[in-house]
Amino acid sequence: MVVGLEHHLAVSGLLFAIGFFGVLLRRNTLVIYMGLELMLNASTLALVAFSRFNGTMDGNVFVFFIITVAAAEVAVGLAIIAALFRKRQTVQVDQLNALRN
Repeated sequence: MVVGLEHHLAVSGLLFAIGFFGVLLRRNTLVIYMGLELMLNASTLALVAFSRFNGTMDGNVFVFFIITVAAAEVAVGLAIIAALFRKRQTVQVDQLNALRN
């Protein structure tokens, strides 16, 4: 069995859908953040799949920069979540209204 482009894109679409529904349905900021990261990883998987299918390195170069930016995003995002938790003692989105005050 040969793993083709359609298999990679199916896995990427499934990961993106799981992340998307995780963002829409959950109320915990950490779970929402994990859903966003899952969506980002699904898009990088699709870039690598297209790059491999076309036989170029363009997608791999984009993925390198995406992973670099994602590492900084994780640090900033978790710092914001930790600061909100210290201030409000919760990570539930419904109870976080820190921007209103």
